[in-house]
Amino acid sequence: MEVMPEFMGYDRAIVTFSPDGRLFQVEYAREAVKRGTTSLGVVFKDGVILAAVRPLPPLAVPNSGSDKIHQIEDHIGCVISGFIADGRVLIDMARVQAQIFRLTYEEPIDVLGCVKDLSDRMQIFTQYGGVRPFGVALLIGGVDEKGPQLFEIDPSSAFYGWKAQAIGRGAETALKILRKSWKENLNQEQALTLTLKALKAGEKDAKIEEVEVAIINKEGFKKYTGYANPKFLKKYW
Repeated sequence: MEVMPEFMGYDRAIVTFSPDGRLFQVEYAREAVKRGTTSLGVVFKDGVILAAVRPLPPLAVPNSGSDKIHQIEDHIGCVISGFIADGRVLIDMARVQAQIFRLTYEEPIDVLGCVKDLSDRMQIFTQYGGVRPFGVALLIGGVDEKGPQLFEIDPSSAFYGWKAQAIGRGAETALKILRKSWKENLNQEQALTLTLKALKAGEKDAKIEEVEVAIINKEGFKKYTGYANPKFLKKYW
């Protein structure tokens, strides 16, 4: 009887490749992302919208450290899916590097530069023994001299540019909406409507209080939450 590679210990360390060239620890990290609540991003004519659902357990205090959308710089934001603690550490790294860049070059870091720096740091945790990959995927959106941009970084540290993308447990359903309805030169209202429609499709049982949305444009980063800005979000939910 042939023994399958999956049962031969190739998943015990991140530095061990299976015979067919796979790193099982990275694949397990991707599964952690798939179990996270749905997060998505949409590029529109003048900026980027990030959105996510963050479940609130009974008696939980809103805005107490488990947010899924975070500001990295005045013009860059990030939404995560997977282990929130892992995402928080990565976002802190990105913020530090953004400030180092600003102090060094006297200008803000560009969106792609921020993505490359963060993905390089994530890659280190797929290459050395004694560590594990980050169990989180990130959607990073921002506006710089190249216009609005959206990137995804997955647990392998690979990154991709998107016009619209969803990650997490409801990604497949949300992507059907995005692929059908996204078009060039969406305005902000149209993008908000599409974003929350896709988010609701991916998280059918979500309540308005659990929704987070960030709008990033030339004016900067602005975040809205269902518990703090219910009137604003109800127009689109």
